[in-house]
Amino acid sequence: MGDIPAEITNIDVTETADFDNLHRPEGLLGELQKRAAALYGAEESFYLINGSTCGILSAISAAVPVGGHILMARNCHKSAYHAVYLRNLTVSYLYPPIMEEYDIYDAVTARQVCEELEKNKDISAVLIVSPTYEGRIANIREIAETVHEKGIPLIVDEAHGAHLGFEEHFAENSCRLGADIVIHSVHKTLPALTQTALLHVNGSRINRNLLRRFLNIYQSSSPSYVLMASIDDALEIVEKRGKELFCNFADSYLKMEAELSKCRRLKVVDVRDGHQDIGKLIISTKKTELSGQRLYDILVQKYHLQLEMAAGSYCLAMFTAGDYPEAYERIVCALLEIDGMLEGGELLEREYFSENRGLNERDMALEEVIPDRMDEIMRSGFLPEIPLAKAWDMNTELISLKDAAGRYAGEFVGLYPPGVPILAPGEIISNDIYRIIASYLRQGLTVQGIWRKKGLYEIRVLQ
Repeated sequence: MGDIPAEITNIDVTETADFDNLHRPEGLLGELQKRAAALYGAEESFYLINGSTCGILSAISAAVPVGGHILMARNCHKSAYHAVYLRNLTVSYLYPPIMEEYDIYDAVTARQVCEELEKNKDISAVLIVSPTYEGRIANIREIAETVHEKGIPLIVDEAHGAHLGFEEHFAENSCRLGADIVIHSVHKTLPALTQTALLHVNGSRINRNLLRRFLNIYQSSSPSYVLMASIDDALEIVEKRGKELFCNFADSYLKMEAELSKCRRLKVVDVRDGHQDIGKLIISTKKTELSGQRLYDILVQKYHLQLEMAAGSYCLAMFTAGDYPEAYERIVCALLEIDGMLEGGELLEREYFSENRGLNERDMALEEVIPDRMDEIMRSGFLPEIPLAKAWDMNTELISLKDAAGRYAGEFVGLYPPGVPILAPGEIISNDIYRIIASYLRQGLTVQGIWRKKGLYEIRVLQ
């Protein structure tokens, strides 16, 4: 791999008197965290070098007692489910409404939160995702007011929103809208190294001493000064050049979107609806014969454009202030050309499809549809689900996916990215869930938690 650049090795130091200690910041790091808090409008901020994952784990652990009850969006990152497991929590889910035109989840609403809090009086905290992985933004102010009426904290996983609030076309960040804890992945939308993040806290609903305890538990005891320097560098760029960079970014993105409105078959989510984050380009293939994965493959193999992810009927491309004009020009040219071919009824060349991908590919391992056993199962007295904290410790076995109807999942199953579970341990595998998984597999999507062995797909279930 070659030598590590001297610029990195020169700052790869450990804790010394002059360099402060992340777990007890009293000097330089303490001042940098105060500067981060001022930049985002938080009362207190913490540098994270184990990514947003450790921030989510720490936030939930500090907000909800062992054995407590949390209300969280079903599209939360898997780290939230890990916290549920580690703290032996009861979890109730908020199911975001689906935008049927694009087959993506919208943001959760204050009404949903209110209804669930009325049903479950023992909930200790609420966790939502905004922006979602697809860029949908919730009404944080309204949700925070709803949650605070119950005297409990609101945690916002804003991992994809470290840029929010810094340009007029961006939504405001959740720190300034009433959230008690906000987690940002600095590396996702700002110029910082992978694994860097921030946690911000406001108000008195969170025990900050407890929060610090869990940050010490979930973060490395030897924090990387390279990563911390990267956070500092990114925030300095925002302070000194943010207005210019973000204005140019917004201008470039809106011009690109205007050009893509010329597409007749492909369709993109319009950021002008006020609830879509700039930078998350959703390209829907729903009105075409292409799957999201096929479009993803074509863009990589023919146009050398690497997108963020593919799903059943759409792709996601991510843009940030670090993208050059060429990136916008190339994706506009590529999508307009593909759209023109689709409109003209031209066949897209076979060479641009990865092997075994696409809805037209027959996969004999998925040909047999599982019988409709759910009515029989529910009549037999089976519990609708087993709590995650209990189920993940139970004995499991691998069985054929097509025989899994009515069994309890023994492992997480989901697309990666984004790391949002389709199934969590203890949830029942319904016919609908099977069909979703089978559809993803036929399209060649990366489904974690499913194995292929001797020509058969297998899934881990509870014994």
